Amino acid sequence: MQAGFLDLNQIPAVEVFPGCRLRTPHGENLMLSYLEMDEGAVIPSHSHPHEQAGILLQGKLDLTIEGEMRTVEPGAMFLIPGGVEHMAVASHGPVVVLDVFSPVREDYAQLVASQSSSK
Repeated sequence: MQAGFLDLNQIPAVEVFPGCRLRTPHGENLMLSYLEMDEGAVIPSHSHPHEQAGILLQGKLDLTIEGEMRTVEPGAMFLIPGGVEHMAVASHGPVVVLDVFSPVREDYAQLVASQSSSK
């Protein structure tokens, strides 16, 4: 992706789980992920080698990191080291989260590329 300003509305959303849409602009070493979750949507428990940091922008989110669950509200930030199990549930209504990954999540980049080429 080119350096400069990005228009979120010009970045195609990809549904990674039912009710979970993300937009993932990235550079060489980091990826932004603008995640929108509908009420009741779930990001199942998983881990990946990438570091992940985030901030909840809108709504309330049940976030579990390494077995500890908290209901977080807008402004809550989190850090997840690579290899740590985590999950998220939008059980209190829709939510918007901004995540940052380093290095770039190749699986997300490939998913976006494959969906873009199929349109």
